[in-house]
Amino acid sequence: MLYTYLDSPIGPLLLAGEGERVHFLSFPKGHKAFGPKPGWLRDDGALPEAKQQLGAYFAGALLDFALDLAPHGTPFQLSVWSMLRTIPFGQTRSYGWLAREIGADIKASRAVGAANGANPIPIIIPCHRVIGASGALTGFGGGIETKKFLLELEGRKVGGAGKQLSLL
Repeated sequence: MLYTYLDSPIGPLLLAGEGERVHFLSFPKGHKAFGPKPGWLRDDGALPEAKQQLGAYFAGALLDFALDLAPHGTPFQLSVWSMLRTIPFGQTRSYGWLAREIGADIKASRAVGAANGANPIPIIIPCHRVIGASGALTGFGGGIETKKFLLELEGRKVGGAGKQLSLL
């Protein structure tokens, strides 16, 4: 597994993969931030297409990623992550919506939230577009301020102290 870093408006992002297949993206801070794993090799020439597309996203010039992704997870997690990729740029959905879309009962919202939180390739697999049914910005691996930044980058107006917005 090769890894590299990409400077971004939210700090240096760690990208890891094989060839052009992206396996991981890590934030510089937050509870999901991590560094290279043992055995990974740093190659700053790795993942050039992912770096280019992320740069275009942060510049406001890319609405949809077209990358070869290789997330590792359970079948349930993979179904959640696949559905996340259908949420359009600049829109949000609730955990309940996500549960229904994968064919689970609304009561599965917590399990969907856990799968959302385990997303190994955030931003590209847009878990930041999932919010609470009330419109509240809920937990995010890169921190709530990063989630707010990403949603505002995509044109969503996020409220003040309560940091709420409407769905869709």
